Amino acid sequence: MAGIAAPDAVVTDPVDSDEPAPRLTVVGTGYLGATHAICMAVLGFDVLGVDVDPGKIDRLNAGEVPFFEPGLPELLAKALDSGRLRFTTSFDEAAGFGDVHFICVGTPQQSDSGAADLRYVDSAVTELASRLRGRALVVGKSTVPVGTAARLTELVHRLAPAGEEVELAWNPEFLREGYAVDDTLRPDRLVFGVRSPWAENRLRAAFAPVIAQGTPVVVTDLTTAELVKVAANSFLATKISYINAMAEVCEATGGDVTRLAEALAYDDRIGGRFLKPGLGFGGGCLPKDIRAFAHRAEELGVGQAVTFLREVDAINKRRRARTVDLVRELVGGDPNGVRVVALGAAFKPNSDDVRDAPALDVASTLDRLGAHVTVVDPAATANARRSHPELTYATDALTAAAGADVVVLLTEWNEFRHLDPGAMGAVVAHRRIVDGRHALDPAQWRAAGWEYRALGRP
Repeated sequence: MAGIAAPDAVVTDPVDSDEPAPRLTVVGTGYLGATHAICMAVLGFDVLGVDVDPGKIDRLNAGEVPFFEPGLPELLAKALDSGRLRFTTSFDEAAGFGDVHFICVGTPQQSDSGAADLRYVDSAVTELASRLRGRALVVGKSTVPVGTAARLTELVHRLAPAGEEVELAWNPEFLREGYAVDDTLRPDRLVFGVRSPWAENRLRAAFAPVIAQGTPVVVTDLTTAELVKVAANSFLATKISYINAMAEVCEATGGDVTRLAEALAYDDRIGGRFLKPGLGFGGGCLPKDIRAFAHRAEELGVGQAVTFLREVDAINKRRRARTVDLVRELVGGDPNGVRVVALGAAFKPNSDDVRDAPALDVASTLDRLGAHVTVVDPAATANARRSHPELTYATDALTAAAGADVVVLLTEWNEFRHLDPGAMGAVVAHRRIVDGRHALDPAQWRAAGWEYRALGRP
């Protein structure tokens, strides 16, 4: 999106500044906050991470990343050893320490609607602002409904002892789980939603090493900056659901959605990224973000403009039900008593995130239908066990497959992609596999005697 500049969202050149590097605080040390704090310290900034959870703070100060993200534990050790990074539960300490304060707390979906739950953002800004006695910049990175920044600006000015000397800016994040380190250190763009040149300069100083390597900077107003993240996620979700809608058509007509996607990808106007058919998207971002966007649009009276997002969400959910149907078809219609091995629990590979995970949705549905389901995942087993204790878990795919009636690939971890169909075939009771992610070579598995099924393929 940085390559397309609207009149109030232009790509601008870096400005020189003789000011010393700002000291940074990062409020919220979950996935986004911990990654941001660690990477900024590695880039050379003095960083203080803040969280209300003492256990999380203790783990981070001890050098333990409380979630799975490749490369981050090594960077945490490096940052702690440098003395540039530490973590605290004290907002008083944070207010006195930082020049630029990043708000990185979660905005989950409300339990009774599609709206975003902003209580954690409001609490973090309230706790911090009420202690700010000098000029400072508060920077939102959390994904929020449009209009939140304007409301928080008023809140900051009302609560901060320094009043309007404290400014609020918005700098949306674009992290991909499993690639968060690279996305932080080498992002494809930076978006600065600001209200003054001073705020822009502060943000440029806070990202100086990143900008110096040629990263485009889009400077815009607060409203547009808020919209960038939800618009990007909505577009990606739409592209994923589009090819899965084509998979539904292929299933009805006998077409092959993988060949269809391949043909479409050669069109430069379409491209092949995110045009991958399969079980669909999940996790803590895309599902809740498109629901919150649609909800906010309704509140603003423009819900009709994003009505398509409701169908995007519905198509995505149908892929889960259809995967269950494929399993039922393979076992003769009734999965009761059938032994199923579910390969994958995380919503995507290289992550232990099981929030709105399609894999666990399929596994738990089969369990409710009476199947005996064993789940295997290289990183997400502990989180999966907490959310779905009714399922059985194993650490090794080959061991778990012993005596299985059907194998279901639900998360495309590399170790599952490279399973030996001959070795798996030697231990299962029946050679039946559902490839929910189009990650396997059908010819190879069929040659080994497997009955292979995948969404949208003959």
